[in-house]
Amino acid sequence: MAGAGHRRGHPPAPAGQRPPGAEEGRNGFGTDGYRGPCPPRGDRPHRYLLTVYATDRRPPVSAGASLDTLRRALSGHTLATATLTGRYGH
Repeated sequence: MAGAGHRRGHPPAPAGQRPPGAEEGRNGFGTDGYRGPCPPRGDRPHRYLLTVYATDRRPPVSAGASLDTLRRALSGHTLATATLTGRYGH
């Protein structure tokens, strides 16, 4: 959904701008929601992984959950996964 994530310095998307039932979890920056690639200027390009999970149920986690919490909740309920690897740098 367009505009569902947010950028640095901007608040998470309001519930009305996320797909119905969607929640934003904890990211690598230590905040909630999507913030996009952000390698330091001058660094070699960084690698970014996006993994999609097909599950047999909605994971019982709340907004702000960590990736480890989500993975534990999906244990035994993941039907398939697909991962896209991207590189980004200045």
